Order: sequence, then structure tokens, then C-alpha cells
Amino acid sequence: MAMLPFKPTPFFADKNRAFWRLQLIGWTGAFLLRVVGGIVNGQEASFYVTVLIEAITGFSISTVLSVVYNQLITKKALVTWGVTALVLPAAVLLYAFIQTWAIQLGRAEPGGFTQQLIGYFIFPLALLGAWSALYFAINFFLQVEEQADRLERLEAQATSAQLAMLRYQLNPHFLFNTLNSISTLVLLKQTAPANAMLTRLSGFLRHTLVTKPGAKVTVAQEVETLKLYLDIERMRFEERLRTEFRIEPEAANACIPSFLLQPLIENSIKYGVSAQEEGARISLAAKVVGQRLRLTVSDTGPGLQGNQNAAEAVARGTQSSTGVGLNNINERLGQAYGEDHRFDIETPPDGGFTVIIEVPYESPEEPDEAAATQKLPRPSRIEAGVDRSFGNPPTGAPA
Repeated sequence: MAMLPFKPTPFFADKNRAFWRLQLIGWTGAFLLRVVGGIVNGQEASFYVTVLIEAITGFSISTVLSVVYNQLITKKALVTWGVTALVLPAAVLLYAFIQTWAIQLGRAEPGGFTQQLIGYFIFPLALLGAWSALYFAINFFLQVEEQADRLERLEAQATSAQLAMLRYQLNPHFLFNTLNSISTLVLLKQTAPANAMLTRLSGFLRHTLVTKPGAKVTVAQEVETLKLYLDIERMRFEERLRTEFRIEPEAANACIPSFLLQPLIENSIKYGVSAQEEGARISLAAKVVGQRLRLTVSDTGPGLQGNQNAAEAVARGTQSSTGVGLNNINERLGQAYGEDHRFDIETPPDGGFTVIIEVPYESPEEPDEAAATQKLPRPSRIEAGVDRSFGNPPTGAPA
């Protein structure tokens, strides 16, 4: 499954620092806006002192609100909005009280304190209401983003585990047959063939362990791996196993998921070579058609007509016999290319079995870029030690 690259929005990479930056920028901007308005209207010096007190009051009250909201945002919606509906008016009332007191100290205003308090209530209500809405909006945005981050990381881990499972479940039968053949050669005291088979087996397994499940290799590299595998099987079947490779030079440089073709070859050996006394010929062709790579694996075995179990496995997509390898390949193609791939099975009337795979052509440079941008899971803010919610003043300091 291809995944898009993701890096946290730089401003919110450290949410605590981002909170303090927004606090300073927001309230400083509000203060400067009031100052500019006062200058334009020719206000006295006492007006600017009052505006400074209002800015400091707003900064302080909103900081306290952030502590309360930080606790409420993880609660149930009814609790969050119910308590907010109580806390916000109290904060607005406190702001209006301090604002009215500061104005009365600086300049005389008509009317009593209560009358002025009611008159000045609208401004802090709009200011703190907008601040609260912005605080919750940013937090909800970051929570959704973090949940998507976590989900995509889990999908990446599941995909990696599934790719490993799909790859490694193909090896036990092959490994059992090879070890059984080696055991037979040892019992017959044919040490040279037994040693040769062990050497080839170790080379194949070493290549299997080195190659990562989700990695991509060139067709040429995949063919070399297949030849290691076929060399081992040829010691079992000798002349019954015949192979043919038709790889165009341009197709040899194309990249495909590692170990994509091995289960097809194993399937041909199991149901083509083993099923007939005279054996069978296995052919692999690779060519470039337009902007796509076409891979064709075929054998001259009895085909599905000669093996009803295999036919049922393919038809029903079950996880038995042929169905394991074919289903695994189809799943891997879906994970690597989505819907942009072709996976067809052909069974000629006169026998044989053919699988055609067609995928977008990728040069050796493209998979490396894809691995750097598409295969890496998004970095987790939790792993980076950043607080879950935006704005947790007690644990940080202004930037």
C-alpha cells in the first residue's frame, strides 16, 4: 500500500511553543491595534495605559482558560461544552470588571460602575469568545490530524507485517523439499551433490534474508534470484525441469516488488513439472509495452484441467495449494500499485498455465524516491515527546 509522505506542520510541530507564540502575537496585535486607533483619534496618555492593562488582562485570563480547556477537550462533548458555557461567561465578566476598573482610574466616565460594567461586557465577550473558538478549532484539527497519523502508521506496520507474512509463507514447502532431497543424497552417500545443493540453498536463503519484504528490485535482480531457486530445484528434477528466459534489455532495468515471481515459478514446478513424468518447460518473458512493464510466466504442464484442486483454488480464491501463491501475488500488486495493475490467468485448451502481470514501468531511481517519500510512515508526535493537546502552559515557557 503506497503511502503519502507526511511531516507535521512546522508551526505546530511543538504544540506548546506554538501556543505561546500565538498568545504573544495575538494579544500584542490586539494591543497595537487599539494603540493605533487611539493615536488616530487623539486619545490621552491614560487611554494607552488602560489598553495595556486590558492586553495584560486578556493574556492572563486566556492563559488560565487554556489550562481549563486543556482538561475539558478530552472529556465527553456534553461535559466539554457544558463547562465551557459556564467558564467563558465568568472569564468575560472578570475581564469586563478589570477593564471597567482600569477605565475609571484613568478617566472619568458618565454613569456608575455597574452601568459601565454592563456597557463594556460586549467587547471582552467577543474577544474571549473568538479566542476560545480558535483554541478549540486548532485542537480539534490537531486531534484529527494525529488520529490520521496514528492510523496511517498502523496501516504501514500492518502492510509491512503482511508483506513479510505473504513472502515467508511461500518458503516452508520449498525448504522442506530441499532439505528432504539433501537428506536423501546424504543417505545415498552422494556428498558432492548434497554439498552443492546446500551451497545453493544457503545462497538463496541469504538473498531472502537480505532483501526487505517491501523493497523493490530490478527484473534482472529478480531473475538472478529465480535462477538460484531453479538451480536448487533442477538438482531434484534434473532434465524434467526446463527453463526459458526472454528478458528485454529495457525490461531488465524495470523495478518490481521483490520475490514477486518466485511463487509463480514454484506453482509451475508443483503443478507442471511434478505432475508429469516428462516434466515441463517454464518460461518467463518480460517486455515494456508503452509506459508499462508486462511479465508473463507460463509452463507446459497439464494446466488447470489436469488439477481440479488447483482450478477450484484459483476460481474461489481460497488459501490452499495454488490459491496461496496467486492470491499473495494479487494482494502484493494491490498494495504496491492499487488498481493500476493487471493480473490475468490464462489456461489454453491444449494444456499449460499462463499468468500475465502488467504494472507501471519504474526505473531504478523511481523506487528509491518512492521509498523515501511513500513508504515511510508519518513521524509520530507522541514518540517525539510532544503533548497531545495544543497549548499546555504549565509545562512550557514563552518562545
